[in-house]
Amino acid sequence: MRANEETEEQELSMTVTIRPADKRDVEALAELIEEIERFYGSTDIQPLEERRTQVEEALFGSPPLASALVVEDAAGELAGLAAYSFLWPAAGSSHSLFLKELYVRDTLRRQGVGSRLMNELRALAAARPGCSRVEWMTDRDNPHARAFYRTLGFTEFDGKIVYRVDAGAV
Repeated sequence: MRANEETEEQELSMTVTIRPADKRDVEALAELIEEIERFYGSTDIQPLEERRTQVEEALFGSPPLASALVVEDAAGELAGLAAYSFLWPAAGSSHSLFLKELYVRDTLRRQGVGSRLMNELRALAAARPGCSRVEWMTDRDNPHARAFYRTLGFTEFDGKIVYRVDAGAV
């Protein structure tokens, strides 16, 4: 990347705010989740009211199931998120920050916003006593995400196989 492109990217990423999600974001997050689902090719979209309820319960229930950082664009609209949880145990008796979803609306991609989200997550993990690492997964058939993480200097770890079963099938 040339120096003027890097400066332009930094200036564009400064027009957004990254902050913890709060209750006023529930509606916008529910809408953004539909956008994420469509991005990943889903056509079976949950009704908006159900998504609202799930977002509110997940982020602001007692106890909350997850946390999220949101990206607010210059117009004050939500344009991205990083949803995460802390997991225990990680290494020994420590815990980890597990990134479940990283999404930046296409209008803000390639402007440094995803990098800023990753830096914020790393800072959250470093500030939490006992947190030994940040972990996440991406699909093997998602070359853009894999390339993004490589540009940040992260290497892929081949040591895990992911299993999944629907809760109703247990």
